[in-house]
Amino acid sequence: MLNVSERLEQIQRFAVTASQMAEIESRVFAAGMPVAALMEKVGGLLAQRIQGLYPRSQASHVGILVGPGHNGGDALVIARELHFQGYNVTLYQPLTKLKQLTQQHAQYAASLGIPWSDQPAALEACDLLIDGLFGFGLTRPLEGAIADAINQVNQWKQPVLSIDLPSGIHTDTGAALGTAIRADRTFCLGLWKLAFLQDQSLEYVGTAELVDFGLPLADIRAVLGNPEQHRITPKAAIAPLSIARSPTTHKYKQGHLLLVCGSRQYMGAAVLTSLAARASGVGMLSIAVPESLKSILISQLPDALTLGCLEEESGAIAQLPDGTDLSKYSAIACGPGLTQNAGFVVEQVLASDRPLILDADGLNILANRSLMPKLAQRQAPTILTPHPGEFKRLFPDLIEQLGDRIAAVRSAAQQSGAIVLLKGARVAIANSQGTVWVNPESTPALARGGSGDVLTGLLGGLLAQAIAHSTPAEAIVQSATWWHAQAGIRAAYERSELGVDAHTLTQFLIPTLRSWV
Repeated sequence: MLNVSERLEQIQRFAVTASQMAEIESRVFAAGMPVAALMEKVGGLLAQRIQGLYPRSQASHVGILVGPGHNGGDALVIARELHFQGYNVTLYQPLTKLKQLTQQHAQYAASLGIPWSDQPAALEACDLLIDGLFGFGLTRPLEGAIADAINQVNQWKQPVLSIDLPSGIHTDTGAALGTAIRADRTFCLGLWKLAFLQDQSLEYVGTAELVDFGLPLADIRAVLGNPEQHRITPKAAIAPLSIARSPTTHKYKQGHLLLVCGSRQYMGAAVLTSLAARASGVGMLSIAVPESLKSILISQLPDALTLGCLEEESGAIAQLPDGTDLSKYSAIACGPGLTQNAGFVVEQVLASDRPLILDADGLNILANRSLMPKLAQRQAPTILTPHPGEFKRLFPDLIEQLGDRIAAVRSAAQQSGAIVLLKGARVAIANSQGTVWVNPESTPALARGGSGDVLTGLLGGLLAQAIAHSTPAEAIVQSATWWHAQAGIRAAYERSELGVDAHTLTQFLIPTLRSWV
C-alpha cells in the first residue's frame, strides 16, 4: 500500500482531459460515494485552505460567484463554512435554475441569512472573491450577462480564487471561451487538468495548486491505463541522473559528447552551449567550432577538446575535420550559433548513427533543405528542440494545432519519428508513440537570448551520459528540461527576473541541482 507521499507523487504526475475526469468521477459515484458527501469534503477542504491563506483579520468580507452546477455547489459549501467562521459572505448567483444538489445548498445558505444578488456589483466592496461559476467540461463561449460580469470582476483589484478552473477556461486546451476569470490562485480539484499545462491558460490561472480529495488510484488507473500525458515532477526528473557514481568509474564511462556549434557571427552561442554541457557532468566534452573560434573556446573551457573546423567565407563551419570518426561519441548536439550556411555539417551529423540533438539553425537547415524525411531513416534517437517559430517551419501542416500545444507536439513527434521538445512557458515533450510530458513550472526570466543554447548543452551532456548508462532518451529530455527551468527559477529568486542572462544561468545549474539532492 502506498504511503501519503508516494500517493501524492503519483497523483502529481497525472494530467487529465475533461472526459477522463468525468469518467473517473462516474466510477467513484457508481461505487457508492454520494455526490453530496464528496461535495462536502471538497468544500470543507477548500474552506480550510482559504482561511489559512486569508484569515478573517485580513479579508473579512468574502464575495462568492455561484454557478448552476456542482462547481457552484462547492462554492456554496465554502460560503456556509466561512459564514460559520465569522466571515461576512455575499453571494452572486446570476442563474436561477440550478442543479438539484446545488439548489439545496442555495436554500440552506438563504436560511442562514447569507445575502445574495443576481448583480455582480454586490461583490465590488468585498475583500476577496471566490469564483465558483463553472468548472471542468465547459465547451461553449460565455456571453451575455455572465460574460459582462466576468469582465467586470476582472477590472476590480481584489484577489480572486477559482475553484478547479477559472470560469471560462477550456479544460483541455486552456483557451478562454470568449472571456474568462483572471484568477490570482486556482485550486485544481482531484487531478490536474490539461489546461494547467497549456501556455494560453497561464494569464488566467495564477498560482495553481492541487487539492487531493482522495480519488482512488484504482479508478484513476482504470480510466487512464497507460497515460498519454504526464506532468514532470522533481522526483521523476532527478531519478535518471547519474549523480552518485561508482568509485571505480572513469571518464569514458560517463559519456562523450560532441557539440557542433558557433560561427564568427554567433561566437557566444558556442561558449554558452559548452558551459552548460560541462555543468552536466559529462565525462568527455568535444567542441567542433570554426577554426577562428578555437582559441576562444580553449580559453573558456580548457578541459574540453576543441576541434577547429574549416570555415565558409561567412564564418560558418564548412565541414567537420577530415577523418572525424563520429562513432566514437556517445551523443552529438548540433545547431546553436551555426547560421544557415552550415548546411553540410548538419547533413554530416544527421547521417551518423549517434543519438542526435538538433537545435536552432540545425532545425532551420533541417526544414529549409527538406531533410525531414531523413529522420525516419535514423536508428538512434533524434531530439528536436524547436521554439514555436522553428516548429512552424519544421511542421507547416501543424501550425493550426499550436493553440493546443500538447496535441501539436504529439502530432509532430509521430510525424517525424523524433522526440520533439516544444519550447514555451510550459515546455512540452513527445515521443513517436504519442506520449507527452510537460514541465509544469518555469519562469519568464528564461525569455532571454542564449537560454535555449544552455538547454541544448545541458541536454547534450545528459544524453551522452544516458547512452553510456542505457537510460531512455525520453527520461533524460525530461530531466534536462526540469533542471534548466529550476535553475532559472532559482536565479530569478536571487537576482530578479531581469537578472538572469544566459551566462548567469549556466552558473546556477550545479547549485540548483545540489539544493534538490
